[in-house]
Amino acid sequence: MAFGSGSDGSGQGRGLPGQDRLRLKVSTGLRRALAEGYSWSRLRADVMAGIIVGVVAVPLSMALAIASGVPPQHGLYTAIVAGALVALTGGARLQVSGPTAAFVVILAPISAQYGVAGLAVASVLAGGVLIVMAVARMGRLIQFIPHPVTIGFTAGIAVVIALLQVRDFLGLDLPSLPQHFPDRMIALVRALPTTHWPDLTVGAVTLAILILWPRVTRKIPSPLPALTVAAAGAWLAHRFVPGFEVATIASRFSWTHAGATHAGIPSLPPMPLLPWRLPGPGGAPLHLDLDLIRQLLPAVFAIALLGAIESLLSAVIADSMTGDRHDPDGELLGQGVGNLVAPFFGGFAATGALARTATNIRSGAASPLSAVFHSAFVLVTVLLFAPLLGLLPMASLAALLLLVAWNMSEARHVVRAIRTSPRSDVLVLLLCMGLTIVFDMVAAVSAGVLLAAVLFMRRMAEVSGYKLISGEQAERTHRLPPEVLLYEVGGPLFFGAAQKAMAALHSLHESIRVVILDLHGVPAIDATGLVNLESVLSRLKRDGIFVILVGLREQPARSLAKRGIVPQASRLFFCHNVEEAYTLARLLAPLHWPVEA
Repeated sequence: MAFGSGSDGSGQGRGLPGQDRLRLKVSTGLRRALAEGYSWSRLRADVMAGIIVGVVAVPLSMALAIASGVPPQHGLYTAIVAGALVALTGGARLQVSGPTAAFVVILAPISAQYGVAGLAVASVLAGGVLIVMAVARMGRLIQFIPHPVTIGFTAGIAVVIALLQVRDFLGLDLPSLPQHFPDRMIALVRALPTTHWPDLTVGAVTLAILILWPRVTRKIPSPLPALTVAAAGAWLAHRFVPGFEVATIASRFSWTHAGATHAGIPSLPPMPLLPWRLPGPGGAPLHLDLDLIRQLLPAVFAIALLGAIESLLSAVIADSMTGDRHDPDGELLGQGVGNLVAPFFGGFAATGALARTATNIRSGAASPLSAVFHSAFVLVTVLLFAPLLGLLPMASLAALLLLVAWNMSEARHVVRAIRTSPRSDVLVLLLCMGLTIVFDMVAAVSAGVLLAAVLFMRRMAEVSGYKLISGEQAERTHRLPPEVLLYEVGGPLFFGAAQKAMAALHSLHESIRVVILDLHGVPAIDATGLVNLESVLSRLKRDGIFVILVGLREQPARSLAKRGIVPQASRLFFCHNVEEAYTLARLLAPLHWPVEA
């Protein structure tokens, strides 16, 4: 396995003849787009799409950084650096990456405990994990996470994000929110009497415009008019309405340069730095050592897992919108590179952003370069308009994230799934949702996957089929002597199903001399199935009964051979088809060999 270049590298069967699909390719999305030809018209389409997506990305990146517990410029730096790098190195053609709402539930506790530096270090390590996942070709394994688990923790994340925005949306007098859900709810309820009507008014107006603007036109992204009206209205009201004052980015955040402190966000590009030298707890840099890495590891794997899930789900939905096919391992590689490098420029964890990706596609993007232009637009905005960005009300950013949370929750799909899905799937969905809200996504996904696996085992045991044919029925339908028993097994012999499948053969009528075990319908067998089958064969052998195994498929045959279950002279026979087995059974039925002690 090696990094390399090639003409396609999609890894999905769309490459050129003779392409080595065992190699992990870099920049497969970009190379595929350029291989099809890149014209001035495509360049114009990418530039326009990048600008439109950039308009959406600027306020979202700041809002998500604030929700994650870090100053807003770090979200902008993430969009600039990670957004461009993932597009240039990843495996999806039109994916747009950057800060996402899904990460908030993981990142906020990290920044609260370890500061911006801890969050940056965790992002670097998560980038390394994503690269390892790509090299290990784990891109397709993400699809094995059950759908109820995915929509359950996604809906739970949406609830958490919405709750985190209540303080700024209502302008509550609440210095900080407790980390744990019960304490957070109690604090919010107790602070409700401190609701600040100017913040609530600005937030409500922003939310109304965000919701209603798409009904007017979709050519201009709704955050642009909503936040512009909110910022201008709040500024005018502050000047002409006595007592009207709202919290803004400039009033909440500041930055220091050359010993001077400035309000808002810096008009500076992302500059190279060491992530652990960023402010840690109390503002002091972190001391990077193995103990710190050990403490961050659970969060690191959570970031990597969620980043992989979100990116690949977004890429799959983008494929459905365009008819294209992404390279999942290549996309994991690109996400890893973006997360590894961005923190060295002041960024933090990034992943594929579905809303921005969909906007990119609807805006006519033609290649990954549209995401690069989106990053360039964010950079230009930071350099030229940082003072204006400082005027954005916190309540307006909270309103934007409330809408993001609502869209993310997919409430209609959740309700429909609860109404129409099997009860076991509903249990998994509600469990994942509840655990995400009360604890975190790691607990939700772990418990959800475990419960889904257990329920899957039970279903496999229920759907596996077994048919016992003997006596008059065997003689009438298969022209077999009454001393012959035919046992047909359908479905995999996995743990949970294996014992049930083999149980009927432990107690047979004393007249039975031959057992035909038809395994045509068994595609696979695991260790538990082998143990149960071996136990049955030993029991039949002790009872002096001939056994004929018929129709072994490739995996079961290989597993039996490794286990030492092979044909034995005059006792255990293997046949390729049932007719051969029936003929042999008729010959064996009159025979008898001594029962072993």
